[in-house]
Amino acid sequence: MDIIRASELGEYYYCARAWWLRRVAGQETEGAERRAFGTMSHARHSRLVAASQRLLWIGLGLLIGGIGLVVWAN
Repeated sequence: MDIIRASELGEYYYCARAWWLRRVAGQETEGAERRAFGTMSHARHSRLVAASQRLLWIGLGLLIGGIGLVVWAN
């Protein structure tokens, strides 16, 4: 028994013929390189966003620490 995934339902809804060609006839769709590049680009962007958030929290901590030092020194 073959399992049909949710992504395949979306693919079938978008284009039943393309789904049939890939699933039944065994033909690969075009644009695999573009999709792989897009996946890689999204992963890179995700890492950059995470790094940006870490730097934001570090900066906020340094700011609060600096204000605390100024208050404590006076």
